[in-house]
Amino acid sequence: MRTAALDGTTLERLLSAAVAAPSIHNTQPWRFRLAPETLTVEIRAATHRGLRHIDPTGRALHLSVGCAVLNLRVAVEHFGWEPVTRLLPRPDEPDLLATVRLGGTTRTSSHTSLYDAVWRRHSSRFPFSGRPLPTALRTELAEAAHLEGARLHCLPPRRADGVLSLTREAEHRNTTDADRATDSRRWVAETHDSGLGIPAEALGLQDSLERMPMRDFGAHRHRNGLTARPFEQRPSIAVLSTAHDRRADWLRAGQALERVLLIATAHGVRASLLHQALEWSDLREQLTAPTDARPSHAQMVIRLGYGPEGPASPRRDEALLSAPPGTPLALLPPAPEADGPCNGRTSDL
Repeated sequence: MRTAALDGTTLERLLSAAVAAPSIHNTQPWRFRLAPETLTVEIRAATHRGLRHIDPTGRALHLSVGCAVLNLRVAVEHFGWEPVTRLLPRPDEPDLLATVRLGGTTRTSSHTSLYDAVWRRHSSRFPFSGRPLPTALRTELAEAAHLEGARLHCLPPRRADGVLSLTREAEHRNTTDADRATDSRRWVAETHDSGLGIPAEALGLQDSLERMPMRDFGAHRHRNGLTARPFEQRPSIAVLSTAHDRRADWLRAGQALERVLLIATAHGVRASLLHQALEWSDLREQLTAPTDARPSHAQMVIRLGYGPEGPASPRRDEALLSAPPGTPLALLPPAPEADGPCNGRTSDL
């Protein structure tokens, strides 16, 4: 549909869609500004919500913002505009990561069909069934990543085992590293009064078979007290990568990741993100096969499958301000509409 003007209600829906994106530890490391004269939304990094020890380079922060950019593009196109996107548009403003301008009337939408999935996407940290993903769906997910300038490799069992082994090693390091453990614990507790972080009910389970290395956000040194269930024996694991490893590539990878997750959601497939090995440079280098014909840099490990929907994580709930050019926009509380409820969403890198 085409909205005649960018009124407050439409702007609310656009930004609510953007912040439904996943972010590392649900830190929601983004800020939005509107330039009304050009109908351009600026997406800036909220660096004060970065993870100093887990994400010292800001790579995961950029991925998180990239996911929000993709959701904003989907919503802009849903409401009838052509989203004109620029990454890192002003080198002298390093916190300005992207702009999305509401261009002319969109011709044919490649994103509108994903709009409903924006509101239904949840990360699920629970056991999946052993049902494999159809070959056609794997191909569709790989094509989705390619459209955003990234690659998605759905791994054969032996390669998946190797990636899970690296993830287990990273998870062990994370829970025994005092600084990184503190980073994680902070964002479990943060949700109680800020609308940020991971609530206890969304933390998920541990694998009683010790095969699937699910993140322990509480960073327990002794894991015997954690709730555990058997997970799937042959998980579907995919690695998202890019040809280069610059800030713009991280933003492209975030858009590719969210596009993959939305398409998976539209097909009834759940996903959880296994980010641990990407947080250690020596392990990250091993996530892509050395025999690949083209060089690549791993950006995310994704577990896909059929299973329960994960509980929702919160979002910041603030009032939207009518702002002159350059004034920061806070976020409206979500308003119900026929296109989909804007309730809590789960996000966890």
